[in-house]
This record gives sequence, C-alpha cells and structure tokens, in this order.
Amino acid sequence: MIELLEDKNTSIALIGASNDPSKYGNKIFIDLTNKGFHVIPVNKKEDFIQNTKCYKSVEDIGVKPNILNFVVPPQIGYEMTKDLIILGFNNFWYQPGAESESTSLLLKENNKDYIDDNGICFFSIMLNFFATRLILVSMFTFIAFSSVFVFQTLIQTV
Repeated sequence: MIELLEDKNTSIALIGASNDPSKYGNKIFIDLTNKGFHVIPVNKKEDFIQNTKCYKSVEDIGVKPNILNFVVPPQIGYEMTKDLIILGFNNFWYQPGAESESTSLLLKENNKDYIDDNGICFFSIMLNFFATRLILVSMFTFIAFSSVFVFQTLIQTV
C-alpha cells in the first residue's frame, strides 16, 4: 500500500478529518493536501474541512478511495472497518491511537492490506525525502558524466 503514496493521484479518505487545529484529523488533512494528495475528508459532524466538501460516511463519497486512513477512536474504527470490508474496500491505514488488535485481526482474517503501526504523514515525508535525494543524485551523476565527456573532448581536440 505504501507504493500508492508514490502516485499523487491516489485518493485518501481521511476518516475523522477535523476543523479543530489541535486534532490530528486536521493536521493530517493539511499535511497530505499540502503534499498534493487528493484527500477526501470524512466526518459525520462536518460539512467542510478547509473548504473541501466533507462526507458523512465513506459510502457517501461516490467513488472508491484508494486508501482509507483512520484517525478515530479504535472502537469506532473497528465498527466502520467491518462495514467497509463488506463493501469491498482493501487498503486500510490506522493512525497511531486508532489501531486495535481486534481490528488488525479482522483485517488479517479477511486478507486486507493494512498498516496499523505508523502514521501516513511519516511515510509521505520519507517518500518525498528519498525522491529529492534521487533527483539530486541523478543531477550530480549527469554533471559528473558531462564533465568527463567535455574533458575527453577537449583532450581529443588538443
């Protein structure tokens, strides 16, 4: 599932998105949208999160998000997960504090792809970090080879 974060077209339903800046549902929403991800907020108490339409449930979204990211209490996440498995969702991600042993067991029994031990923001930061390093290494490699080519050309013309 982590490979889905390499594609900015990946849609992420953030279950428990919030307008409260002190809550992780707000911090995660802002972080992921600032990184260019298509984040779909889900919270039955909100109409909009940061000027983005908020859905009352995942079923209301209309399209199937690639990743379901949970930032809700474990017992709420467990009940929602049971229903979402029945609806055919496959990629579940639980923020620290949203995971539970019973949810993990349910997902494992149903052969679903899930992450329940790391936050999504950490992985998106790491992907950006490695992508930046790869670009820099490619640039330096190009400069190095270009310099060698120019040097060899100069030697051959002298």
